[in-house]
Amino acid sequence: MTTMSLAVPTPADTEEAAGGLWRRIAYLLAGLPLGVAAFVVAVAGFSLGVSTLILWIGVPILAATLWAARGLATVERRSTERVTGRDLPPHHYRVAVPGAGRPALSMAMIGDPQAWRDLLHAVLGFPVGLATALIALCWGVGGLGGLLFVAWEWALPDGPEDRRGLFWLLSGTESRIAEIVVNTVLGAVVLAVFPWLVRGLVAARAALARGLLTNQTAALRARAEELATGRRAAVHVEATTMRRLERDLHDGPQQRLVRMTMDLEATSRRLDDDPEKARPLLDEAIAQSREALAELRALSRGIAPPVLSDRGLDAALGAAAARSPVPVTLDVAVPGRLPAAVETTAYYVVTEALTNVAKHAAASRATVTAALDDDRLVVSVEDDGRGGAHSGKGHGLAGLADRVTTVDGTLAITSPAGGPTVLTASLPVRES
Repeated sequence: MTTMSLAVPTPADTEEAAGGLWRRIAYLLAGLPLGVAAFVVAVAGFSLGVSTLILWIGVPILAATLWAARGLATVERRSTERVTGRDLPPHHYRVAVPGAGRPALSMAMIGDPQAWRDLLHAVLGFPVGLATALIALCWGVGGLGGLLFVAWEWALPDGPEDRRGLFWLLSGTESRIAEIVVNTVLGAVVLAVFPWLVRGLVAARAALARGLLTNQTAALRARAEELATGRRAAVHVEATTMRRLERDLHDGPQQRLVRMTMDLEATSRRLDDDPEKARPLLDEAIAQSREALAELRALSRGIAPPVLSDRGLDAALGAAAARSPVPVTLDVAVPGRLPAAVETTAYYVVTEALTNVAKHAAASRATVTAALDDDRLVVSVEDDGRGGAHSGKGHGLAGLADRVTTVDGTLAITSPAGGPTVLTASLPVRES
């Protein structure tokens, strides 16, 4: 025997369904003022910008219009994702060149395909938002008015022809009771269909957002280019690190070890005939070995110190701050351990930045902060030095930017003439 059980909606399910309906209604009604604002900005800005292009005033006007459309598109994406409960497909904006002037930024904005898609959505979104909002509003109010017809029917005019309502149109017969019954039943049916109608209107508006405010192909292409850039940066950083280690080993510990070997060979020859003259050579060999060991330790700190792998980023940054000749204020709020590549990159950013502060900044103090921001580790090094630092090709900070890129991070440098200099690295901590 097969038994069947019917699932009875619980009060929690009913409350959740009602909450979802009100969210959709709010989404549709809020789309009307948002659509009006976007339409006015898009049409007025585009018209003014195009008409003044010959005077070059139109370039910044168009760029500002596209920037405003981009902000409104962001609002539309977030509201659509909240009401549907699903993330929209990715989109992609072209990244402006760091340090570029306003003319270059304006031209970059005008040449961004997604910015024009945002502008087109601002134009097309107005009639769609107007239609969906008015349909939802009229349908809901009409259904509620029919359901409550008995409560306000008395206020209608009571003339002979005024009694001819919906029932009279359907049957040709006048009846007050029948008018009340027909309007009440029709209002109940309209309200029963209302949630499905609202869901369809939301789907229509969300489809427009999905079609114009997302571009998965461009986003995937940009992501592939980012990964390729990261791989090239990793290869470049690895090659640069190997060359630096080879040079440092050749100029430092290797020379000292060669000198120590020569001293030990001379000591070995003099031990038999003149032991007293061998003692200074032994002392010199010991000194050379200690200096070589110190240089090897310094080189190993530039790669990954044992304290980083043993005790984590907090302890490693504390050791780096203690070695700095410039006084350092340390503020690290990183609970637990992070992926090894992220910790190593963050440590390298701080040590290289503090080295640059000590060598070039003429600073009296520095501040190092490290904290988690959602799924990213944000590391910042600030000094009160002379400023003027930049990540141009051939400078040390360019290599630092390459190293940050290897873990899919970003590096930002703010260093006006006269200071202060702020170097900020943002590193994703979520492992792939």
